[in-house]
Amino acid sequence: MRLSSVPMPIQLFDSLTRQLQPLAPSHADGVFRFYNCGPTVYAPAHIGNFRTFVVNDLLRRLLELEFGPAKVKHVRNITDVDDKTIRRSQEEKRALGDFTKQWSDKFHADCAALNCLPPHVEPTATGHIAEQIDMIAVLERKGHAYRTADGSVYFKVGSMPDYGRLSRIKERELQLGSALSGKPQTADADEKEDGSDFALWKAHKPEDGANAWESPWGRGRPGWHIECSAMSKKHLGETIDLHTGGVDLLFPHHENEIAQSECCNGAPFSRLWYHSEHLLVDGKKMSKSLGNLYTLDDLKAKGVSPMALRYALLAGHPRKQLNFTLDSLHAAEKALATLRAFRATLAASGSRGDEAVFAPVFAALHDDLNTPAALGALFTVVNRGPAGVDAAAFDRVLFALGLTLDAPVAPKADIPAAVAALAEKRWAAKQAKDFAAADALRKEIAAAGWSMLDRKDGYSLEPAKK
Repeated sequence: MRLSSVPMPIQLFDSLTRQLQPLAPSHADGVFRFYNCGPTVYAPAHIGNFRTFVVNDLLRRLLELEFGPAKVKHVRNITDVDDKTIRRSQEEKRALGDFTKQWSDKFHADCAALNCLPPHVEPTATGHIAEQIDMIAVLERKGHAYRTADGSVYFKVGSMPDYGRLSRIKERELQLGSALSGKPQTADADEKEDGSDFALWKAHKPEDGANAWESPWGRGRPGWHIECSAMSKKHLGETIDLHTGGVDLLFPHHENEIAQSECCNGAPFSRLWYHSEHLLVDGKKMSKSLGNLYTLDDLKAKGVSPMALRYALLAGHPRKQLNFTLDSLHAAEKALATLRAFRATLAASGSRGDEAVFAPVFAALHDDLNTPAALGALFTVVNRGPAGVDAAAFDRVLFALGLTLDAPVAPKADIPAAVAALAEKRWAAKQAKDFAAADALRKEIAAAGWSMLDRKDGYSLEPAKK
């Protein structure tokens, strides 16, 4: 439910129109339909991937607060057949399904650790082969696709006059040839007609092993782009309200999705498009060769909590490049400790107040997911103290941001609120490297009959031994 003090609807910068656009359901049932491209499951997702997934989770949460959970339908796919998944599974001499399940399970575990809500539908490419074949057949019948001698099928980019409107790609950048320029075709019969055309169906090759399906064009497998078009149509319909993903997918993947979907269905594909920017590490692009490509497990091994990573990924505006550093994780841990201490104080004081105090937080989030401004507004409230702050409204902010603040505590003891508040303050002092204050607070905790045990990911409280 929208906060009464925040009349502004959620607005996003639409990559298609290059303008801020309000989000609203367009179908008669009032359900907001959005699709975001999921992982290709051949290895663990890295933190750059998770920036996009955390941003999409933030959006999902805001949509549920805005329209209600029953009025949002979120679809995120799993790409479990493509060149990478086949190559890696063949190298490991494993069946494709067994191989991709391992990495799908790992992805789900990492999403849960980062407190990302699961999508309402999570289709797999291999589970929608029939739907992809049907779309390709329609495109061929309408003259937008052609088959080659080896049994592959290509989309004819020249058959769509406004191809490229999402990415604003120029003809010279597409390296267009005969199909768009009108020059005589010179390609051999078993090759694509134009350099810009892309594969809808790939004929089976020996290196694919057993990974092939029957089709009207012979045994083979779908191209990457057609997978998302078919899954989106199956679960959301021909026209959706929003399509999201990382900026690296804008071209060619999303451009090609538009082309094949609209040429097949004769209807607009997505009303709005939203793309989050790249994540840099220490000012450089992530790569294995530079040794700066981190997974969630890599950071956990360094003592970093998943919540600290989530906070750090939200600290920068999603449409701007974010420079990730290990220092940013330390700052995130400190910020989370401050929020924990505030919540403990809020609970201990029984403070009640008006939800309007958090209106600037939601106003920033509704304004193109401006997370830095939202976090700044949140800490303005926190730094003023708990007076006049409503606990339920604070929890609503935490839900929107997807932040969980619970620190593990001793399970068999009822911890007094005053002791819990002291522990939060001590943890915040320790994270801020104010060791004198931390030592003093530890003594207060001990005087109250409790022991505070520190760990890398938090702390626990136990009754002091007599």
